[in-house]
Order: sequence, then structure tokens, then C-alpha cells
Amino acid sequence: MSFVTTEDGAEIYFKDWGPRDAQPIMFHHGWPLSSDDWDAQMLFFLNAGYRVVASDRRGHGRSSQIATGHDMDHYASDASAVVEHLDLRNAIHVGHSTGGGQVARYVARYGEPQRRVAKAVLVSSVPPLMVQTAANPEGTPLSVFDGFRSALAANRAEFYQAVASGPFYGFNREGATVSEPVIANWWRQGMTGSAQAHYLGIAAFSETDQTDDLTSITVPVLVLQGDDDQVVPYKDAALKQHELLQNSTLKIYEGYPHGMLTTHAEVINPDILAFIRA
Repeated sequence: MSFVTTEDGAEIYFKDWGPRDAQPIMFHHGWPLSSDDWDAQMLFFLNAGYRVVASDRRGHGRSSQIATGHDMDHYASDASAVVEHLDLRNAIHVGHSTGGGQVARYVARYGEPQRRVAKAVLVSSVPPLMVQTAANPEGTPLSVFDGFRSALAANRAEFYQAVASGPFYGFNREGATVSEPVIANWWRQGMTGSAQAHYLGIAAFSETDQTDDLTSITVPVLVLQGDDDQVVPYKDAALKQHELLQNSTLKIYEGYPHGMLTTHAEVINPDILAFIRA
């Protein structure tokens, strides 16, 4: 197993597949999952000739359950540690949900200044800001995220089962084709990580204002989201990302859920590939 150790002692697990001289694509997973959530994308792009890399966020998956640093700054710094360890250049960075926030901060603070990034893709991503504030009145009320914290602390296993079997993949919609293995895989990934990291990570993905990250990015960015995303409302996410980014392409998918990378991989993967090759 491959790890890189950060300056504050976190051990970050990563996967690195494919030819070392191929253009790299690095994938950044959502909360509370792991790099395993990118299986369908990593195999697809590996078979398309790319070098594919993905890491487990600190406190998630196989990375160490360090007690500190569960915030967007450390998430981005950890991603940079993996990139620099592997010396990835001309890379495409793809982030889903919280991973989209990680991509935005990484590209703005490390990737572009170091000239290591070619393009980025934000899928169902949390920026610029999820929580409702005076400056963001259309955001999600803080009470919703307090509810997440309460449910996680009370019975994490039950909470994760409810998320995976309900809103994440849209399995709670009438007529939805429910996949029990997909639900089990989501639950498995979540339960592998640290309860503390996941608890603290709720504030990281919901209360981090990333407006400045988005406005500072100059590389081409593809923004993708479903209009039936029950986790991250697309009008407060993808539409705002497209407005704030300097060089973005926006695509909204009718009826697609938050976890559309899994439920509609056969559509999303080719769309990302077309953007990368353009």
C-alpha cells in the first residue's frame, strides 16, 4: 500500500495506476467516503490511456485517523503532498461533492501557482458555500448540518445506511431502481473512516466559503450537477460555480442525483473525457 506522510504527521493513502508518462487525472472523493468511490472512473480513464491517481482524505478510508486538521486547508495541503510526491504535472483534477471543494482549494492555492494543473472538473460539488448566512440567504440552514452531526454521533452506522439508501443516489424517489450492493459499498466506505474526522468534516464541507478559490482559478473547469441533487442544491452550487469561475463549462443533468457518478457513470465518464480531450 502507498502512503505519503504530511508535515503534521497524517499518513495519506493513495492509488496510482497506469503509465507514468501518461497525462495524470487525480480524483478527490466526497464525504465520508474513500478513493474506492472512484472505481468506475479510474478504470474507465485508465483504459482510455491516462494515469489515474486517487487518495483517501485524512481520517477517511485507509488514511490515518489523525485527530486534527479536518478542514479544507488541510484537505488541499494533503492533496498537494500526494501530487508533489508523485510529481504530477499537466494534471486534470476531478472532485465530487466535498472533493470538489478540495479541488477548488488545491487548484487555487497549490496547483496553479506551481503550474501543475491543466484542467479541473467539479461534480455535484459544495463550493462556493453551502450553509445559509446573511450573505448567502438561499443556502441550507445550519440546523440541517447540526442534524447530520447529531445523527452521526447517535448512531453512525444507521445514519450512513439512511443516507446511502435515500437521498445520496435518489433511491428514495418513486420508480427508482435501488441497488443494495451500491448502498452496502457506500456504507462500507463510510464506516472504514474515523467518526471524529467525519463529524468535524461536516463543518468543513458546509461552512467553508470558497468564493475566492473559485474566482482565482484560471484553468478550464467543467461544472457538472444533477437538478435532482438532494444533498447539494444545484442552484446554490453548480450555477454559482459557473458564475464565479473565469473559464467554465456548465452542464446540468435532468433528474440526476448527487451520486450520479455511480448511477449514471455511462453518461458522466464520456462527458468528462470529451472535456479533457477538447
